[in-house]
Amino acid sequence: MGRHALNGLRAQRGLAMVEFAITVPLLLLLLFAIGEFGRMLFQYNSLLQANRDASRYVAGKAWNPTLGAVELSDQLKGEAKNLAVYGLPVVPSGTQPLVSGLTTADVQVTAVGTTHVQVSTTYTFVPILGSSLPAFVGNAIALNFPLVATTVMRAL
Repeated sequence: MGRHALNGLRAQRGLAMVEFAITVPLLLLLLFAIGEFGRMLFQYNSLLQANRDASRYVAGKAWNPTLGAVELSDQLKGEAKNLAVYGLPVVPSGTQPLVSGLTTADVQVTAVGTTHVQVSTTYTFVPILGSSLPAFVGNAIALNFPLVATTVMRAL
């Protein structure tokens, strides 16, 4: 009986290494996916907070009491776009955007009716590992997708 147990142990000697080689790539893929999801949530949270700040800034300055309505000047729109992208209404040279790749062209500032303002920011999230997964059949699977933050506030 002792001989049979010894032969069974010898037969399973490399099995742990084979199981490890099979599971490590899957576990690493899961780890990277969780990291990318966290990075995407962080970028979306940054966009949303900057968008709220810009909307609050516009809502405080856009009201024209003489007209009794919202009035958006080009200067105010520019300051709001800078606030949504850089975190500052007036941007010193060399300032980096809050989210890499975000520009003022990605921000829209509009009036909604006569009493509300809307700031909308659109950003395309691109994972660090690449913008697509190769497919064996058909087209590649795109990994980049838009993050949209929109805030509407009543002018004060």
